[in-house]
Amino acid sequence: MKCPFCSHEDTQVKDSRPSDDGRTIRRRRECPQCDRRFTTFERFQVQQVLVVKKDGRKELFDREKLLKSIHTALRKRPVTQQQIAEMVSDIEQQLTENGRSEVASREVGDAVLAALKGIDFIGYMRYASVYHDFKGPEDVVGLLRSE
Repeated sequence: MKCPFCSHEDTQVKDSRPSDDGRTIRRRRECPQCDRRFTTFERFQVQQVLVVKKDGRKELFDREKLLKSIHTALRKRPVTQQQIAEMVSDIEQQLTENGRSEVASREVGDAVLAALKGIDFIGYMRYASVYHDFKGPEDVVGLLRSE
């Protein structure tokens, strides 16, 4: 692993442990060149999953993009970072466990909605309003009635 401070090619692992969600390895590293320490996270990845957008475009599944959208929906809500991290890990696992190399963006959105509904209803409604492209109050009422 290259040192992010001095770019030395050979850093040493000082400590390794699983993260809270059990799906990531946290490693404390030290550079013998500059003596600085830093942390890396290793995540197991079975295969690259492509997300097929509504218009047919394909892009690699981006965990950070998913995390950002969930953070936006849950902004100023009483949900912990741990809950959000577990939710994202669960969704990512669902998408990779099915064995397909491509998933529709609708499947990702539906998985997020299902997870949010069980954690925070306001976050669920915020996400749904963007995901379903609400135009007015009648769209909100329609969603609530379908629940």
